[in-house]
Amino acid sequence: MRVLHIVFLIGISICASAQDAEKKLKDLKIELLKPAAPIGTYTKAVRVGNLIFLSGHGPLKSDGSYMTGKVGKDATLEQAFMAARQTAISMLSTLKAEVGDLNKVKRVVKVLGMVNCTEDFTDQPKVMNGFSDLIVSVYGEKGIHARSAVGVISLPANMMVEVEMIVEVSE
Repeated sequence: MRVLHIVFLIGISICASAQDAEKKLKDLKIELLKPAAPIGTYTKAVRVGNLIFLSGHGPLKSDGSYMTGKVGKDATLEQAFMAARQTAISMLSTLKAEVGDLNKVKRVVKVLGMVNCTEDFTDQPKVMNGFSDLIVSVYGEKGIHARSAVGVISLPANMMVEVEMIVEVSE
């Protein structure tokens, strides 16, 4: 299974590297969302030089609500995978608002994924593949990133997942 997943990612990488990110989103029929306002005293993104540090994002839906629940109790692995994918859409929405054009991304550097789960749930990496697979689909080779995936006892608003990301952008 792991070998097939790696082969799939390599295939996506080769195919997506020739396409631009904005076109790839259209091809995937993904519409970006209006980024949600921060729910505290912080900003959604901070630029330092050519790096953009994106604050934690959750699986925001088009109606402004979040996909919620504790994985292993209220939600399945498949539902959590889709929540992580939805979080990638939310993150890309904020990134586009910050830089204006998703093609300015030179490299997705680091992703931290937090999964709201029961203490015996151990498939956090499989959940976070929902996020990573979409990022790689959009960016190809430059979307392959370092990543951590951890389980947590709770997240704000009972979100199913929360993800932080660091990207390198062109001037």
